[in-house]
Amino acid sequence: MNIVALLFPEIALIAIGWGLYRGGRFSDAFWSGAEQLVYFVLFPALLFGALVRNPVSIGASAPMLAAALGAFAVGIALGFLARPLLAPSGRRFASGVQCAFRFNSYITLALALRLGGDAGLSFAALLVGVFVPAVNFAAVYALARHSGAGVARELARNPLVIATVAGLAAKSLGLQLPEPVDATLTRLGQAALGIGLILVGAGLRLERGAIAEAGAARQAARLAAWFGATKLLVMPLVALALAQLFALEPLARVIVVLFAAVPPAPAAYVLTTRMGGDGRFVALLITGYTLASLATLPLWLWAADQNL
Repeated sequence: MNIVALLFPEIALIAIGWGLYRGGRFSDAFWSGAEQLVYFVLFPALLFGALVRNPVSIGASAPMLAAALGAFAVGIALGFLARPLLAPSGRRFASGVQCAFRFNSYITLALALRLGGDAGLSFAALLVGVFVPAVNFAAVYALARHSGAGVARELARNPLVIATVAGLAAKSLGLQLPEPVDATLTRLGQAALGIGLILVGAGLRLERGAIAEAGAARQAARLAAWFGATKLLVMPLVALALAQLFALEPLARVIVVLFAAVPPAPAAYVLTTRMGGDGRFVALLITGYTLASLATLPLWLWAADQNL
């Protein structure tokens, strides 16, 4: 399995977005409109469709879900612990904390299919379907608290949360999407991936001096290191330990570790910008962690594949 080859399209699209923004051919109004399209239409369609299509039984996969939940809980706890320990700026912390526990579902699903075929894809789809709502709740909570908005109100009107809750409800009711509807959602989801990654690249605008106030650069570096270590090192280690503890079958063990070890999703940037957070900082984290995952992901997948 060539991790670099699998991640190359994501890195390339981010680079294209950065080049397009730096080229100056498109106005700020264009980028703002594209962000709204992804946030209100494309990503919700992607999440709803993926949840309704999920073929795996939640009950039969309880041990795998428990292992993933443990890793996810540790990621959230350590992410929020950064505030009292590192004393970062409120806006930067609220924006970046989601990168300590968010996961890139596109990379997760692509690698799961390569690793385990349809069975691996089914396991990964279940994890994505179950944890997308929790991820969005935690991310929106941090941003809503910082902005002073009512958390319940922000969650109730957040399109990503609405889409995930609606998808889970439809799945529980046994809803089967008509083929034309499913095909439409699939195409919208494909557009979400490409445009979302381009927007991440366009958000890379941290010029020299952008965080030049006294101590800000060091503070941002410490925060980025803390979130990065949590996401790329601690979460997969916890997932691997719990997978062993629960005696998961080999494929389920690999998928759980994969779920914990992938970098954060481009949706983190879209959510941050739409809620008035520090989108440039989040874009930098996503890009940096994705690049770092080229080294860490193969190591964690190798460890998960061993008979420890």
